[in-house]
Parts: sequence; structure tokens; C-alpha cells
Amino acid sequence: MTIDVREAYRRALDDFGALVHRIRPEQWENQTPCVDWNVRALVNHVVGENLWAPELLAGRTVADIGDAIEGDLLGDDPLKAFDASASSAVQAASDERALTRVVHLSFGDVPGKEYITELFADALIHTWDLARAIGADERLDPELVEACAAWFAGAEDVYRQAGVIGEHQPVPSGTDAQTRLLASWGRRS
Repeated sequence: MTIDVREAYRRALDDFGALVHRIRPEQWENQTPCVDWNVRALVNHVVGENLWAPELLAGRTVADIGDAIEGDLLGDDPLKAFDASASSAVQAASDERALTRVVHLSFGDVPGKEYITELFADALIHTWDLARAIGADERLDPELVEACAAWFAGAEDVYRQAGVIGEHQPVPSGTDAQTRLLASWGRRS
């Protein structure tokens, strides 16, 4: 990755957050490219990921946390819920020991750098999902696209085998980097 993953994660969450603040009241029920998720469910998912980050980066396990981060995390003020969760997640990822700390995920232990990279990629791809759902500009930050694509080239098969991404979509030769990245995540742009 050509940029620090913590910076990439912060920038991806900033871009997602900018879109969250553009959601009109009638758009919360709009369908997203994520199967079975409307805009509210997508934002709730990202808020959940954000809430997990400080806990897991502090060394807690999934079992320690239990079901505390489940259900509707947006409440009556989705913007405030997102902003608070993103701030906490970025702060936790910025800790000087975050990259080297062992993070205990449901499928096993990973280095903090890998976990933060996964969070970054999730935030970046979901930024496109949210933009598509609310009719906003779908162009992602090219530097973040490049960083995500470089990492995901080695992780795609694991993600696909785990069933957490869709089928790789065909793209014509000469397709831009963002379209190729989205296709690798199962998105048609």
C-alpha cells in the first residue's frame, strides 16, 4: 500500500461520512448494491464496524463484546451516530500500537495492520454503494482505489471463499481501475 493504511482508512470514512450527511429523509429506504440492505442498513453496518474497531484494537475479543454491537445502532440521529463512531474508530486506528497489536476476530487472530486494511477496504467499497443508492457522484478517490486494489489482489480469493463478496464481474479490457476494483468485489458500476 503506497499510503499509510490508517490515513487511507480515515480518508475512506471521511468520504463515506460526507455522503451520509447528504442523505435526504426519503432516501434512507433506498436499495443499495448490497443484497438485502437499504441505505439505513448500509450505514448501520458501517457504524457497527466503526464501533467494533476501538474494542478490537484494544485487544478485546468478539466473545468479550458479545452482542453489545448489534441491532439498530443509528437510533433517532443517524448522522450523530455515524460521526461519533467514525471519530472513535479513526482515533483507535491512529494509536501508535494499532498496526502491530494482535486483533482477535471471529475467524482468528490477525495483525492490526491487516484489520485496519480490511476496515479501510470495507469503508471504501461501501462509499461507492452509498453513492449509487442516493444518486451521488460515484467516483472514488483514485489513490484509495489503487491502495485497495493492491491489497485486495491477494485477499480476493479468501473473501470470495468466505462468501462475503459477490461473484467477480466481467469487465472489458482497458477498463479503469475503479471499475476493475468494484468488479472484483462483485459490483457492476
